Amino acid sequence: MATVVAKTGIKREKGWLYYVDKKGDVSRARMARGGGKPSKVKPQKVAKCGVDREEGFLYFIDKKGNVAKVKMKRSGSRKRKATRRKPAARRRTAARRSPARKRSTARKKTTRRTASRKTARRTPRKKTARRASAKRKTARRSTTRRRARR
Repeated sequence: MATVVAKTGIKREKGWLYYVDKKGDVSRARMARGGGKPSKVKPQKVAKCGVDREEGFLYFIDKKGNVAKVKMKRSGSRKRKATRRKPAARRRTAARRSPARKRSTARKKTTRRTASRKTARRTPRKKTARRASAKRKTARRSTTRRRARR
């Protein structure tokens, strides 16, 4: 399965995330939810390996603390291109309907007008002004609901 690339034998500490960085060295960073308060600490280099990465492989630190690599499974992109499905033929639903079918006499739906968004105000308003505008909005809503019910 996985092949060991570099033997480092790192002992892991709780609350740290260990990874292989861009230069191929083993680094560690403080975990956001690794127990305790998250501290703003820069990632630290734990071991210098200088691993040259190959494309199509995933590099990680195994249970023994060594740098290992495994072939990535790329399912999807190649398979989808090879087996593309043909678009499904459209069904003719109009031909199946019987000609003597009655249409239901449903009420005409009322179209709802979308209110245009107001631009964000640059100056903060006072509480009394906010309350007054909120009252006006609720009054408008109740009148429009009454009209819709009629």
